[in-house]
Amino acid sequence: MRIGSRPVAVALGLSSSSLRASASAIGTTSSTTGAFFARPRIFSAFIAPSGVSTSTSGGGSTSNCVRPYSLSQTRGLAMASTSSSSSPASSQVVPGRVALLQFPVTESKDTNHQTASDYLARASAKGAQLCVLPEIWNGPYATAAFPEYAEVLPDIGATLADGDAIDQSPSAKLLMEKAKGYGMWIVGGSVPERVSVDDGKKDEIYNTCLCINPQGTVVGKHRKVHLFDIDVPGGIRFMESDTLSPGNTMTAFDAGEPLGMIGVGIW
Repeated sequence: MRIGSRPVAVALGLSSSSLRASASAIGTTSSTTGAFFARPRIFSAFIAPSGVSTSTSGGGSTSNCVRPYSLSQTRGLAMASTSSSSSPASSQVVPGRVALLQFPVTESKDTNHQTASDYLARASAKGAQLCVLPEIWNGPYATAAFPEYAEVLPDIGATLADGDAIDQSPSAKLLMEKAKGYGMWIVGGSVPERVSVDDGKKDEIYNTCLCINPQGTVVGKHRKVHLFDIDVPGGIRFMESDTLSPGNTMTAFDAGEPLGMIGVGIW
């Protein structure tokens, strides 16, 4: 099945700054964050850890265009939402402009929230219609840290009017407020999500991405399916599965023209 006339695939990768915040746990500091988008072709764009990179989905330039993807790779995605309404347009918004953010991550959630707010403001000032945050941006990327930084995340359809349900997740609330305030779509990177199971007897932790429309409504929710496990004899051992549970669904949402259908994955 083909989704839309201009398919978009966003793949979230581990941020280098988040890795640095937990280098002692995993023994490395190299990684990238990427997003893939197309009109009508698909290409990948990667940005340096130092700031905001913007591109236009109509074929405009971007840094480091590599690894072309065929349209067939965007087929077969399960559509999580078909919300395509647009917010009251800001004079700054450039249709089709995508901002890819990668920023320093610390052990302070409050500091990370402020940093994300600053980068979203910079992206809005550059006219971004869609903004993509990095994987695990609200705390260090370390299996021991995931439960500490985990939040109870809202489900698809949640809005800022939902009150207490939104207050349980300060990270989600921040993204929803910024999406509505700036009138932009946000693919919210990912944060650890806490889910109570077995009648509250235990918790499961997921690596989860929220997708939010310009009205501040959650239109997509993706839990990382393929967890990163590595065990090199005599070398590095890092097992996401020690803490995280895998998701089991594919995710897409309709961002309307010119962005089209957007598929989300975490790798």
